[in-house]
Amino acid sequence: MIWSVRQTRRFARQYKKLHNNTAADVDAAVEKVTQSPKIGDRKRGDLATLYVYKFHSTGQLYLLGYTLDDSVRLVYLEAVGSHENFYRDLKR
Repeated sequence: MIWSVRQTRRFARQYKKLHNNTAADVDAAVEKVTQSPKIGDRKRGDLATLYVYKFHSTGQLYLLGYTLDDSVRLVYLEAVGSHENFYRDLKR
């Protein structure tokens, strides 16, 4: 069953800055996550509620960070970007 998707302001700002071909790859990654939300790796420590799905776009590794709300079957898209400073920026 498909989960509903909501995006945070941080995700919307980061998504808006992406090139068209990278945005299309992000859309495909979001579709995979909505089909199977547990596909991402669950983080530990400060980011224990965060799941991260890794995918490649234009030869570079991108990370899609999201959280889940099981009670209403909702995926919150938290952030998207390259690996550089991804986790540091999420902790802010």
